[in-house]
Amino acid sequence: MYYRLIFLNLFLLISLSNQAQNAKELTLMTYNIYHGEDPYNLGQSNLRDIAELILEIQPDLVAFQEVDSMTVRTQGFNTGKKLDVVNELGKMTGMQSFFAKAIDYSEGGYGEGLLSNLPVSFKSYSLPTPHGGEGRSIGVAEVEIGNTKLLFAGTHLCHEFEGNRKAQVEESIRILKESGFPTVIAGDFNFTSEEVGYEVISEHYTDAALDFGDPQLTYSSKDPKKRLDYFWLDKGSDWEIVSVEVLEVAYSDHLPVVIKVRLKD
Repeated sequence: MYYRLIFLNLFLLISLSNQAQNAKELTLMTYNIYHGEDPYNLGQSNLRDIAELILEIQPDLVAFQEVDSMTVRTQGFNTGKKLDVVNELGKMTGMQSFFAKAIDYSEGGYGEGLLSNLPVSFKSYSLPTPHGGEGRSIGVAEVEIGNTKLLFAGTHLCHEFEGNRKAQVEESIRILKESGFPTVIAGDFNFTSEEVGYEVISEHYTDAALDFGDPQLTYSSKDPKKRLDYFWLDKGSDWEIVSVEVLEVAYSDHLPVVIKVRLKD
């Protein structure tokens, strides 16, 4: 009996140790970057500041909103040359990059950007606009985390119509749930917690900042009055939220949000 108890205790210790090792901590970031231009000093790029911030934080995955790719607009803050903004940030930080175009714009494209420090494959999906207005997209990174996979998605919902935001949330949920993988959705959702779109997504995903406690405002960066930027964690997976932080930097008109989470097996 004595030896059986010793064996059982050793088994439990090994099991707990393996669980701790398998619960890898991830650092995730979302940032609306105002198409790569300093909103308070127009004509000047904000990319170097953003890249240096990323290098300091060392996130595993990043979602960007308001991203330009090879537009005429980027010539104004890139010495007259068109610029693929997310590709440039990828080169500056040494991370894999992906552009998820939402619309054709200014001879190029405009949409979402993703960066990854993990083994990854990327996809892009269009989101509905039943009330008209500007097209929207969701970029999805499928990454390998130990012996499982994770979806990390970034989006920017319609700024004009509440009905569009609701439809875009519903379509995002449908797209992401098909995989069956643990999922994080990040981005600029252009709603507050009083809106129907927030209610819809809350049925399936946890608002990380609210769950962690004392969620901070994110817009605008110099005088925050609203919380528009979120991380959502799917309710079907076992998440531990380690930290949630809104960074007080004015490189864009939004503030970046950084969270640390563990996904338990």
